[in-house]
Order: sequence, then C-alpha cells, then structure tokens
Amino acid sequence: MLGLQKILLMEMLQFHFKITAVHKFLLEIFGFESCNENLNNSLLNLCMLYSMTGFGNASLNSEFGEISLDIRSLNSKTLDLNYNLNPIFKNFENDIRKILAKFLKRGKVDIKIDFKNKRETPQSQLNHNIINTYIKDLKKITPANDLELLKIAIKLPDSIYNKNASENKNLRNEIMSLVKIAVNTLLDFRLNEGNSLQKDILSNLDSVQKKLEKIEKSAPKRILLVKERIKKKLLDLEKETDLNRFEQELIYYLEKIDINEELVRLRNHIIFFKNTVNNKQIEKGKKLNFISQEIGREINTIGSKSNYLLIQKNVVEMKNELEKIKEQLLNVL
Repeated sequence: MLGLQKILLMEMLQFHFKITAVHKFLLEIFGFESCNENLNNSLLNLCMLYSMTGFGNASLNSEFGEISLDIRSLNSKTLDLNYNLNPIFKNFENDIRKILAKFLKRGKVDIKIDFKNKRETPQSQLNHNIINTYIKDLKKITPANDLELLKIAIKLPDSIYNKNASENKNLRNEIMSLVKIAVNTLLDFRLNEGNSLQKDILSNLDSVQKKLEKIEKSAPKRILLVKERIKKKLLDLEKETDLNRFEQELIYYLEKIDINEELVRLRNHIIFFKNTVNNKQIEKGKKLNFISQEIGREINTIGSKSNYLLIQKNVVEMKNELEKIKEQLLNVL
C-alpha cells in the first residue's frame, strides 16, 4: 500500500502511538493478536523494528508554484525538529510539527521546503506593523543593526501573510499533503533499514543464546571439577579433617560460585528481548536497550563467578555479541 492510502491506514491504527484501548479494538477487528500470526504486509509492519535514520521527499507543481520538500532523519534520544522553510510557509510550522511528531516520534529531523512562485504579482505581503514591533523589541536585547534585526523579524510568526485567506488555506492543504507523502516515504525507508537492523540484532542474540547453551552444558562438569580439586587439596593435608565441617564449607562455597540462577535469568531476558521485538508497539528501542543492559549484568556475573576457562571464553564471546546489539539499538526507534 503506497502513498496517502498507507498514511490513512496508519492514522486509523494510530500508527506510532502506544497501543490504546481503541487501537487494541481495531487490531482485534483485523483478526490477529500477535505478530506470529498470519498478517498482511501493512499490518505486519506494526511488528517490525524501525530505524531512526531515513530520507523522504515530495514535490508538487501547483497553481501557486513549484513546491519541493525534503525530510531527513538521524538517531536521537528525543524528537529534535529543525526547519529550513521559505518564509511564506512559516505560518504552517506548527501544523507541520504536529504531523512529524505524530508519525516520527524520535530522531533528529531536518525538513526543508523550497518554493518557486509562478505568479508575477506577490500573493504574500509583509506585515509592517508586526515587523516594526519585533524590531523595537529586539533592539532592547541586542545592539545589532536594523538590517540584521529585519532578517530576524521576518522569520518570526505573523510577519508575512497571504492577501487571500482562501488561497492561503488551499496552499496549507497542499503543503500538509506533501508533508504526509514525504513522511510516508521516510517511514518506508526507516522500515527497510529497521528490517536489516532486526536481522542483525536477532542474529547476534542467537549467538548469545548458543553460548548460553554451551555454558549450561559445561556447568555441571565445572562443579565436579571444583569438588575434585577441593578433595585433592584436603587429601594432601597431613592433619585430619572434620568431614562434617568440610561438607558444610563445601556447600557454602558451591553456593557462592553457583551460576544456575544467572543462567535462568539470562535465558528469560533473551526470551523477553525477542518478545519485545515481536510485539505490536512501534517504539521499542529504549525498552530493548534496558533489556540489553540486564542481559549484560547477568553475563558479567556469570563471568566473575565461573572461574572456569571454557565458561569464561563463552562469556567473552557473549559480551562481544552484546556490544554489537547495543550499538545497533542506538538507531532503533
């Protein structure tokens, strides 16, 4: 589904919002409860990872002139919007912001709109009274000359207005449609890159899981080796040993080095990570990052308690895979 049709579907599903009761109801109408079920491509996109990096553009040769719009997005912890607009579009900035905030959610977003006017007589005028008021106020806080202050003033709200209100409304509608088309293109870009990120992340996570399985298989042998090593040292002692005391000390020591709980928690964290990737929410990057931190804590604890070469080797390899995951998650929405 392309263009505005896809935008309308996303709006209907409250695309990019946290799942509300209404959203759940709509999803149930479409007949699926999880991303493991059979979905059509449009609905399946709800269950994919999205990158924060993307590019989208749109252009239109309208009755007003040639309008071209570019949107670029990079990773960021929050939504950081930067505008490079022709002054005629300054009054539309708030409406543009609402669309970008609704669909993009996070990222450093740069939006540029260029305009070539077809008409010989300008349809927009400077609002002299407002501009003069701005300049007077600016003089109170800066020693800049009038030319510099004028450059600032004409970029401020209501400095430029359209002579024909109905034409201004029509122009606004065209700009909003272009923004939605460009955002849709950017979302497709984000989805494609997110799909690549998802494959790499899950591949790295599978490597962590395989190393975990190797550790689980070698853990019993490690305990036996520890027991044998302790017994051998005791046999080398010349004085007699209290066997009851020895058993108590041995149990205490083995409990201190036991990694079974960490292995169970690590496996649960891996399952939780995969379930989060496959859930219906769009924003998953922050949550996945928190889960990866918990995975790292368990791996570190296993490494510090094991004192066994085979396990420590697998721990090092798990840490390496986890670092790759964390780096990739920086760009996940």
